[in-house]
Amino acid sequence: MDFRLTSDQESLVEAVDKLALQFQQKPTEFHGFALVGDELDSELQQGEYFDIAQVPEFGPLTAAMAVERLARLPFTAEIALSMLVRPHLPGDLPRPLAVIENGRPGRFVTTAKTLLVIEGERISVARPSADDVEPVESLFAYPMGRLKRTIDLERLSDADAYAARKWLRVALAAEMSGLLKASIDSTVEHLTLRKQFGRPLGSFQALRHRMAECAVMAGGVRWLMLKAAGTGDDGDAALAASHAQESATRIVYEVHQMLGAMGMTLEHSLHLWTYRLKALLSELGGRGGQASAVARLMF
Repeated sequence: MDFRLTSDQESLVEAVDKLALQFQQKPTEFHGFALVGDELDSELQQGEYFDIAQVPEFGPLTAAMAVERLARLPFTAEIALSMLVRPHLPGDLPRPLAVIENGRPGRFVTTAKTLLVIEGERISVARPSADDVEPVESLFAYPMGRLKRTIDLERLSDADAYAARKWLRVALAAEMSGLLKASIDSTVEHLTLRKQFGRPLGSFQALRHRMAECAVMAGGVRWLMLKAAGTGDDGDAALAASHAQESATRIVYEVHQMLGAMGMTLEHSLHLWTYRLKALLSELGGRGGQASAVARLMF
């Protein structure tokens, strides 16, 4: 597949990167789990970035690249669903979006204007009020919430549900790709600065080999995600999501090992990406669900 960008796409990617630079650093006074980027969300809304996929000159591929870039930030906001899933849902649904899967707490539920409620193969849409939802305490680096009572649901048609599930997988892979890149970059910085026996940790060959394996896996996630966003193929989407969840399991373990005791603290920024990855590992049926989808759609 040809991944060369048009001049319009290159300009958009540069604009997203310039915006992201404003939110690159974690505030020094923050030591919690979920660093919510309300100002980031507002900037994206004002710049109409959430409509990227619907602009013919840009399309889903450029939107996926934007999601991946913004996921690298220490701040989190509801971006992936709005950019990659919302354009493929019927009607003009308000954002932010959130997903409730089989009754479990979900990300951004307490601020969502539109809920996608997944129950097995069925996907429904709901428009919750503030009284319908409540926050949930969590170690995940997302603001988590749940429905606290039954609300009206509008079931999607089989065709719309099928499309929604496909783009949910692409959105999952795009967000995880950015999180993996950021977690590896943060770890490489630590290995470069931290010294042992008078040498930077990153100079030890065994550690370099392990980090190289992580970089290769993360690179595979990114290219599979971009292919899925570019083709819009169901099998490509399932494969991208499957590889993202499989790779994240290994990479999260490795990068925390590299930081030693520092990786268990909130002082270091690593958890802002890895604890988000842990939340995404169970979405859309988890690794088992993605493996089943790959087998069904590609073979």
